[in-house]
Amino acid sequence: MRLNQVTVGCTDYAASVAFYTALGLTQIVDAPPRYARFETPSGETFSIHHADQVIAGTTVVYFEIEQLDQTVAILKSAGLRFNKDPVDETWGWREARLHDPAGNEICLFRAGPFRRFPPWRIDGKTED
Repeated sequence: MRLNQVTVGCTDYAASVAFYTALGLTQIVDAPPRYARFETPSGETFSIHHADQVIAGTTVVYFEIEQLDQTVAILKSAGLRFNKDPVDETWGWREARLHDPAGNEICLFRAGPFRRFPPWRIDGKTED
């Protein structure tokens, strides 16, 4: 099994398309005002779908970025506003957070091996 598609609600199609494009995703499907699909630089897909309302705080979308601090600086200079600048978390990830136009929380992070193999992993594996 491989997870390769996540869809979140959007309340303003044009604003959401502009946001995710600015974030660095490439739009590959354009079906306004209801649906758009994007592709990450490594080929995973992500989409938005029209919703009358999005309940803030119910969804967090994580995008892992190798050069997190540099990317956040570039995104800020492009006008994106972050709720939380990059910080080293106690669980070993470095994270920055912002919200898309509909209120979905977006976490840009760098986890390294801790993404799949944290020290508290229940099967004790430390690598593939």
